[in-house]
Amino acid sequence: MTADAAPASVAKPDGSAPAGPSAHGRRTGTRAAYLKYAAGKLGGAAISLLAVLVTSFFLFRLIPGDPVKFMTGGRPVSAEQLAAYRREFGLDLPLWQQFTDYCGKALTGDLGTSYQFRAPVIDKITEALPNTLLLTGTAFVLYTALGIFLGTRSAWRHGRLGDRLNTGLALTLYSVPSFWLGLLLIIVFAVGAGPIPGLFPTGGMESGGEEGLAYVLDVAHHLVLPVITLVAVEYGQTLLVTRSALLDEMGSDYLTTARAKGLKDDLVRRRHAVPNALLPTVTLIFVNLGRTVAGVILVETVFSWPGLGGLFYQALSVPDLPLVQGLFFVFAAAVIVMNTIADLVYPLLDPRVGR
Repeated sequence: MTADAAPASVAKPDGSAPAGPSAHGRRTGTRAAYLKYAAGKLGGAAISLLAVLVTSFFLFRLIPGDPVKFMTGGRPVSAEQLAAYRREFGLDLPLWQQFTDYCGKALTGDLGTSYQFRAPVIDKITEALPNTLLLTGTAFVLYTALGIFLGTRSAWRHGRLGDRLNTGLALTLYSVPSFWLGLLLIIVFAVGAGPIPGLFPTGGMESGGEEGLAYVLDVAHHLVLPVITLVAVEYGQTLLVTRSALLDEMGSDYLTTARAKGLKDDLVRRRHAVPNALLPTVTLIFVNLGRTVAGVILVETVFSWPGLGGLFYQALSVPDLPLVQGLFFVFAAAVIVMNTIADLVYPLLDPRVGR
């Protein structure tokens, strides 16, 4: 064999085998593939945000109603006063100029000034956001935990009475309109029906005049019914996705091997089946997390909860165009951002994704 034909890798002086280039090459290739995948997802998210920005401007201008007349409070005003209001809020400008001004300001974080509150839209959103996160965040944690727990138990006991009851109840509640369930809970548990007394407030976030621990307990008391409404309607989706994914995993060869080694069913489920089955649930969790920021408009409206959903309903009734546009953009951006994060995390959990 000539020197040119000799193998490139030579044993080290200590006799150990050299690290071949294959492992490094695989790592480099995997990293490059992931970066390409991430760049595509981030680019898609940016395009989606731009589309939302454009849609939010033109969509809500189809709503009937004159915001200028609303600002006059129904008082008789002259044509000159109406024209002054239009100039103040830029409504006298051509539509294309209103659009370019809106996009330019939105890119700097300025979502305009609310017609009805005469305050920056971003300030109104910042003011209402904690209330929405308290309500929907609490419900999110509860219905996610409940859905995963019941979904795994239903799948592992597939076909039994408990599985049929869990699945049937989840499908029923998932199909129930949230506003209808909320109204029903108010009638039964807030107003009182028959022998059931009114145990909870009919709406709002606080009774007023409470401080310290009494205030915390008062807010928690107001939280009960809207949280129950959200949990009842939303947990079914997580349950069904978790159950379906776990059923797909249960016939896998590695679970049969684990059982053949003498591992208990509970251990096989917790250590092997559930972690792999939760991959689709992770995506659903991130999607629901984005919806947590958006809140649930109907539930907040039914329970008079002072969050982003209730604010959106108020803005639609005017119509308060800057506030509606700003809230719509925030709602959509939260979902898009969380979907993008889910797409970026998924290949880290399952390396087959993104290749």
